[in-house]
Amino acid sequence: MYEMRTLCTDAERDEAAALVQDRQRWLTMRGLPVPARADVPALFRNPQSKPAGLFEDGLLLACMIPQRAPDLGWGQGSCLFLSCIHTLPDSSDDTIQLITLWASDFAARRDLPLVRAEALARQPLDVDPIAPVLRRLTDMGWDVRGSGTGQHEERVARLELIAEQRSGLSALIACRVHEPQSPTDSRSIA
Repeated sequence: MYEMRTLCTDAERDEAAALVQDRQRWLTMRGLPVPARADVPALFRNPQSKPAGLFEDGLLLACMIPQRAPDLGWGQGSCLFLSCIHTLPDSSDDTIQLITLWASDFAARRDLPLVRAEALARQPLDVDPIAPVLRRLTDMGWDVRGSGTGQHEERVARLELIAEQRSGLSALIACRVHEPQSPTDSRSIA
């Protein structure tokens, strides 16, 4: 069984910070873009950011910071914004598919019509290494809304997913995630 939950203990947040560092090393070794922000692991250690993690039988597969974002400077209307998504190195697309299903359902249950996220895109969107990633994401239901400056002042691909309540999803993914903060609440932690 999978579980998406807010990381409440120092140990869980440290584990998420370590996952972020491992993922950044993995990306660097493959010549793929990594966030320029050196303090991304520190965001996960900070309890005020309310990071969340996807677990399978106690193993952390992915971590992110869910936010209630009324305006990102792109897209219209309120949404659930998934900031700083990191997955376990060498993890399969199944982890991203689980996050996609959970996020769509989680947003719908909070009366948010959309889920938004950003993926680093230092190259044009139709060029490797981002092109195959974006194709897989669109196959999972995400729409690419162009590129531009992201939440952390880096060039990103802007992603959007329609929120949809999914009855029965709780049998696959248990959810114990706190109500997401608005970006104005979380900007003070950066």
